[in-house]
Amino acid sequence: MDRRSFIRKAGASGVGVAAAAAALATPAIAQSNPKVTWRLASSFPKSLDTIYGGAEVFSKMLSEATDGNFQVQVFASGELVPGLQAADATAAGTVEACHTVAYYYWGKDPTWALGAAVPFSLNARGINAWHYHGGGIDLFNEFLATQGLFGLPGGNTGVQMGGWFRKQINTVADLSGLKMRIGGFAGKVVQKLGVVPQQIAGGDIYPALEKGTIDAAEWVGPYDDEKLGFYKVAPYYYYPGWWEGGPTVHLMFNKAKYEELSPAYKSLVHTAAQAADANMLQKYDHLNPAAVKRLVAGGAKLAPFSQEIMAACFEKANEVYAEMEANNAPFKKIWESIKGFRKEHYLWAQVAEYNYDTFMMVQQRNGKL
Repeated sequence: MDRRSFIRKAGASGVGVAAAAAALATPAIAQSNPKVTWRLASSFPKSLDTIYGGAEVFSKMLSEATDGNFQVQVFASGELVPGLQAADATAAGTVEACHTVAYYYWGKDPTWALGAAVPFSLNARGINAWHYHGGGIDLFNEFLATQGLFGLPGGNTGVQMGGWFRKQINTVADLSGLKMRIGGFAGKVVQKLGVVPQQIAGGDIYPALEKGTIDAAEWVGPYDDEKLGFYKVAPYYYYPGWWEGGPTVHLMFNKAKYEELSPAYKSLVHTAAQAADANMLQKYDHLNPAAVKRLVAGGAKLAPFSQEIMAACFEKANEVYAEMEANNAPFKKIWESIKGFRKEHYLWAQVAEYNYDTFMMVQQRNGKL
């Protein structure tokens, strides 16, 4: 074979190989990154940019990782469905996903609340340790499967504040007859101490406090609370929100739609959800310090709940748990898992973490930081 003939044949062969490779590669790429378009209903308004933003972080990561092939369009509370119906709409298939807090649906079954936060449970680090490494995600999904859903942690606010009060609250007696905007599980606990729980939407809380229709209200924490201006009409700002030591915000998916995803896309969903989960807590930790200083400068009177009040609430919470465990097997199964880890978590937390943080807080109070 002469040289020119060899080059011609080799070139033709190379073109054939390239064409064959292209023919194989194109469908392979298409199969690995198929077009998926989902709608996600948030339970939050856009004005609460940190908590609402968790869904946007999730959506952005999925899009970037798939060259735009996996699109999740985020809709704020009320744009497609009311915020407190986001999980119902997802289960029904009206939307493929939602970003919500599971305790919003506590009225249907108290087991819902265990995936998010319940009184005197775990802090944010503890609940995430339970979710990711203590079997929490799987346990909660056993329950969610009965609702037609699959869920993953998609955010956390950290321990919340105890709320805004029109008057000082020093003793358990001060709680008697108090009309307070407080949701679900916590409302059932404080009701045992004489509080009259009120269910009021976020936008209606300020005028209710201003008019005296309610005496107190809990929301989230300094950064979000500041936006709603509660300090102007209810200046006493108590902490901690013992009913929300580490509230998980969930990304929930229609179970059938989630199961349709390829293994690669399911893996991406898990990765993006965990990133959104971490990002939200980090952002709140960054924004809350400046916000609480601004609130105090604006007239908020910052104070801890008394130990008398904390102890009474703890006792009443345990009474509620005993009632629920006796009558709800799914609740009991998950709560026993959380309780078991809670004991270990706080045993460890008081060793290195607590001592280090306590020392550094003393330095801060002494003006050395």
